[in-house]
This record gives sequence, structure tokens and C-alpha cells, in this order.
Amino acid sequence: MEQSWQDEPGRGHDEAEDLLRRALLDPDASAAVALRVDGLAVGEALTVIFHGRKDLGTIQTFIADGGYGAGDAVGARALLRVPCDLDLHDAATREQAEELYAAQARALREALLAADTVLGIWREALAALEDDAVDVDRSVDLGLQLPAHRLMPVALVAPERRLTVVPVCGARTLAEGRPPLGIACAQQDVAHVYPLPDDPERCLEDFRRRAADHAQRLAQQLEHQEASVARFLELNGDAA
Repeated sequence: MEQSWQDEPGRGHDEAEDLLRRALLDPDASAAVALRVDGLAVGEALTVIFHGRKDLGTIQTFIADGGYGAGDAVGARALLRVPCDLDLHDAATREQAEELYAAQARALREALLAADTVLGIWREALAALEDDAVDVDRSVDLGLQLPAHRLMPVALVAPERRLTVVPVCGARTLAEGRPPLGIACAQQDVAHVYPLPDDPERCLEDFRRRAADHAQRLAQQLEHQEASVARFLELNGDAA
């Protein structure tokens, strides 16, 4: 697989063009073009990797934790699949393809910057609520069922509450602009997505109520099941 690493869309113009051409026009070729996003408040550094293969019919997007450079190896387990793919269909020439690539890569970069900024605000609100430090989990697999797709391999974790806060996004091509973003709160089998601009303190209080309501419903369900089993055992005893 050919690789080209560049810090900003539009740099390495000729090399990026060549990679895109081979990925889109050569049935036997694949290509990867990467964008580093540095200086993040919570994420610190991320690497976006666009991978195109003719046989797949898509230019898929992956995000890895850390700022990778030219020649660095990135294992599959370090890559988070994000369903916000490049769409260069409307490009009639290689020059137009490069322009579309730059615009779409910029849209994803802006989405990452926005989500990271909001995640920093959530970290402050969560730390104040917990009165303790909040952990940052950089795992690709959080082991949680989320109601939306993750945007980056970065999440906040409040250990005492077993609460995870993670940026999420909607699935769409980058040709449609910045993907819709949100912040997901997850705790055991309870999860909810809040709009990115919402107040974190209000969201955390709302999620606390949701988790409490779920726990109450679960307790009632267990009580119902236990009563049902007890009646069944009574019937079984009478039959004996």
C-alpha cells in the first residue's frame, strides 16, 4: 500500500494527486493519505487516514490516536473506523479531485477540533461533579454499546460512576460537509446522545435521572420475575 503523510490538506499536491489517481483508476492499487491533527486539548494528537481501494468502491476513513509520521507503521487494532468517507465522484479532473479532497479533509478536521474543544469543557464539568480527576481512555474498543458512531478514539471516564463520555457522529460522506456531532454518555446498559452545544452540567444531571429511572425499572422487573418464579415453584410443590 502506497502511503503519503501530510500535515494539512493541499500540501504535497503532486504526491497526493498521484495516490488518489492510483486508488481510483487502477483496479490493482490502493492508497492511503493521512492528515495529522495536533494540539488538541483532550485528544492531544490524532491521525486521520483515508484509505481507498477500487474493489471496495469507497475511500474509507480511519482515525488513530497519536501523531504518526512518514514511514510509521499503524496496526489495524489502532485504527477506529469512522463512517465519514471521502466522496470524489463529482471531480472531472485530478485538479478537481484534489480540491474536493482538501475541502472534505478540512471538514473532518474541523469536526475533530470542535468535538475535542467540547470534550475539554465536559472534562471540567465532570471533574467538578466527581470532585476528582477524570481519566482519558484512548482505546479503539470501549466495550460499550453506543447509540451512535464514535468520532475519535478518545473518551472521558469517571471511574466512581463508571460513566463514559465520548464524541459521536452521524454516518455521511464528507461531501455533505461536517458530519452531525454529539456527546454520548454511557453507563453499563444506559446510553444517551446530547447535542454538541448543550450545557454539560445540564446533560450530566439529565443522564443521572435517566440512569436512576433505568435502575428503578430494572429493580421492578427483577422483583416481578422473582415473584413469578416463586409462584411457579409453589405450583410445582402442590403438584408433587
